[in-house]
Amino acid sequence: MPTYVTLLNWTDQGVRGYKDTPQRAEAFAAAARRLGAEVLNIYWTVGPYDLVAVVEAPDDETATAALLQVGGVGNVRTTTLRAFGREEMDRIIAKATG
Repeated sequence: MPTYVTLLNWTDQGVRGYKDTPQRAEAFAAAARRLGAEVLNIYWTVGPYDLVAVVEAPDDETATAALLQVGGVGNVRTTTLRAFGREEMDRIIAKATG
């Protein structure tokens, strides 16, 4: 299943409710599961991003729907990167080299 790395920043609303962040992370994971995606890990970070989530979804549309839902609540803004594992990269290189 495709993997997505999502970089999240709290909005002003999200910072004000920092005490609820573990419960919000659980709600995000549950909502993603209902859509057919899986939140593999969520990390709270120090630096330019407040959180990093690693998500698997069957396709870009499912991943986007899950991230629109989490962003729509108003606590975070997201930037999402499609990540490729070793086997996927091997196939990409094979295609590129003919």
